[in-house]
Amino acid sequence: MNKEYNKSNFHKHTFCIWQEADIEVIKDLTIHYVSVSGSHYSFTNDGVYRISNHWGRAANCRWRLQSKDGYKNQHSKIGFAYWTDFYPNDDISKLFFIKINFDTKEVSFHHKDSEATLNKVIYRNANDTAKRINFIKEVLLQTNWAKHLQYETLEILRVDIIKELIDSNKSFLTIKQKYHRN
Repeated sequence: MNKEYNKSNFHKHTFCIWQEADIEVIKDLTIHYVSVSGSHYSFTNDGVYRISNHWGRAANCRWRLQSKDGYKNQHSKIGFAYWTDFYPNDDISKLFFIKINFDTKEVSFHHKDSEATLNKVIYRNANDTAKRINFIKEVLLQTNWAKHLQYETLEILRVDIIKELIDSNKSFLTIKQKYHRN
């Protein structure tokens, strides 16, 4: 049975994807708590609003803002999360899997309990997930990594390598070795 989250425990070792909210939604809400780092929280029966200029790693939590227009740290945004959007998080357990959108060139990670997966996925701990995402971003956005590799089309090579980075535990170096020029 999954743990139930509420205003007294949502901020303790959790993962959550918050949805950006408009300022009109919170104008009549009471701010119930202000954190040491300056984030403001307003609690409802259904969930919590957060006004903050920092998202991602927040103390012992991993909170990502699903922004309407792309989010840059140090710009305040309002996020809302239902109590059911929070999941347990720690640095050791294999809780996360990676998804890629090749059209938008976006890579994201998700909690294993956050959505049903039809395909077999590899679950990793938070640190391994972050490292793997860095390799994926390098392949997705740069070209230096392919300098000594043999391929016909860079975009096809990108897709093949990224899929293998997501769907296996092979190292980036091991994956690249099969494309090395002789």
